[in-house]
Amino acid sequence: MHYLATLITVNNVMVQREKLFNQFPPVTTQAWIDKLKIDLKEEDYNKKLVWITNEGFEVKPFYRSEDLDNLKYINTRTDNNNWFIRQNIEVADYLSANQKAVNILMKGVDSLGFIIVDPDTVSEENFKILLEGIHIESIELNFWCNGKAGEILEILNKIATSAGIRKQIHGAIETDPLGRLMLNGKLCIPIEAGLDYLASVTRSSSVLPGLRTIQINASVFNNSGADVVQELAFAISMGSEYLSQLMARGIEHDLASSAIGFTFGTGSNYFFEIAKIRAARLLWSVVNHGFNPENPDIHMHVHSITSRWNKTIYDPYVNMLRTQTEAMSAIVGGADTVTVEPFDTVFRQPDEFSERIARNQQLILREESYFDKVADPAAGSYYIENLTTLIADNAWKLFLETEEKGGFLACLKSGFIQEKIEGSAEKRKKSIATRKTVFLGTNIYPGKDEKVFSNVDFTRSFPQIVSGNENTVTPVHTFRGSEEYEKLRLKVDGAQRRPSVFLFPIGDPVMRKARAKFSSEFFGCGGFNIIENTGFKSVEEGLRIASGSGADIIVICSSDGEYPVYGPEISNALKANALIVIAGNPPAMDELKAAGITLFIHLGSDIPEVLGYINNLTGIESQTKDYEAKVQI
Repeated sequence: MHYLATLITVNNVMVQREKLFNQFPPVTTQAWIDKLKIDLKEEDYNKKLVWITNEGFEVKPFYRSEDLDNLKYINTRTDNNNWFIRQNIEVADYLSANQKAVNILMKGVDSLGFIIVDPDTVSEENFKILLEGIHIESIELNFWCNGKAGEILEILNKIATSAGIRKQIHGAIETDPLGRLMLNGKLCIPIEAGLDYLASVTRSSSVLPGLRTIQINASVFNNSGADVVQELAFAISMGSEYLSQLMARGIEHDLASSAIGFTFGTGSNYFFEIAKIRAARLLWSVVNHGFNPENPDIHMHVHSITSRWNKTIYDPYVNMLRTQTEAMSAIVGGADTVTVEPFDTVFRQPDEFSERIARNQQLILREESYFDKVADPAAGSYYIENLTTLIADNAWKLFLETEEKGGFLACLKSGFIQEKIEGSAEKRKKSIATRKTVFLGTNIYPGKDEKVFSNVDFTRSFPQIVSGNENTVTPVHTFRGSEEYEKLRLKVDGAQRRPSVFLFPIGDPVMRKARAKFSSEFFGCGGFNIIENTGFKSVEEGLRIASGSGADIIVICSSDGEYPVYGPEISNALKANALIVIAGNPPAMDELKAAGITLFIHLGSDIPEVLGYINNLTGIESQTKDYEAKVQI
């Protein structure tokens, strides 16, 4: 009876559910658009809601199942979504590096990246010390050492052969001569000789089939200001260049392709970064099929590393929030290996605390959020599938343009790649300068009393650009989006006396409050001392308090219509002892300029440019020459 009652209950629920859904008939896409037009009061839907991305393509405000019908593919992975948690270790002392490796393997890491500082120390004896007590067949093993890939491969082969685990070793010996050429402008040997050496190492790598010998560092594009499409297109172009160069040197396609891995920088544009990795797999598959492979299902190995482009030295703990969403994007997008860099890596050598936090960010996603339990979690998402297609199509167009100009190496020599990246970088810098792109704690909501950490390494935060006449190509320069703000603020921090900004709210209560808040943040981005006021009942009251404040800058905060009345009176009374600034972009600007007011700040202002100009006027630049040399900014 209990079973029968349960069955009747379930059937009743199913019937009720069916009736419930019957009450909601399907709604066509056109019906949704018609409703939007009503809400928009007949304004142009495309102008109001269709988003033009930085890459130049259109993204609709909503997608529906029918949008999937028009796609040429849907990118799905049939296995699980597991990934390797990687942490890098700088190897200056092999015993210390070994101890650290053993320690972090016990704390959840299953991929090690050994960055060997001195190539001359590479030897079988030192590698035995480095790998002592590590079950190298059970983890992903990665090495980076300039010019010693062949020697490392030989040493690992000996160690693996003696242990009978050659086929179990997997990871990479990361060589990328084209990447080094792009960053440094030259190689220590001729380019052709470098590619010959790479071919030799790749040919020898067949003894350890799970070990890649080429790791394309596409994160350089990301950290140089390239957009998502450029990073993907140029990475695929570099991979195609390597395939062509290796095959021209007698290496079969399948061996060449399996020797190549990709490292992508993952930024904070959450859905775009998911789609980027998915698009990368599609495009790399298309490129490989163009070489007529024997194995049509060669897996693209993707290593994702959190971007440095959006990390800051002010309010640096926000970097943890940035890296967390970046790790999520990489994992949902299907990265094979993920490195979360510590929050302080852009301004000092990470310590034990910051490295622990970085590890735990991934462990939370695996052990507590179960990100590894769903195969291809983005599959079928109307938005992400369409975004994947948009990114792939646009990246493919740029890839073909690069190929038509001779391929990656030819375009690097001609400057085509550098020109494209510089164009994107300038757009992104402008967006940051006008706060269209937000850097929390740096260009919006700055901590006004905050100072940088006492142990900041400014050579790490602001690496010097070294140029030379011997360069083979023009180098691609990496930078961080917040640098211009940070340099200005550091100069103010190092000044003999911090300039004060007096906010002078007067007139319309709503406008003066809004513009006072805007001005406080505007000058707070530069580290100025802000003297805030709730508002003055009269100009006389404000003048009396402002005169006694000793402020270097007076910012008048009012409405556009009241500025011609209040502006000249306040300026005439205070301009002898302070700079006068108007908060806004009033129609009467010419009239105010005629009255002697020449400084205006508003939503369209280039903040670093304005603050730099004011630093000059207030004498900050002359005060901080010694400090500037000290911190190398």
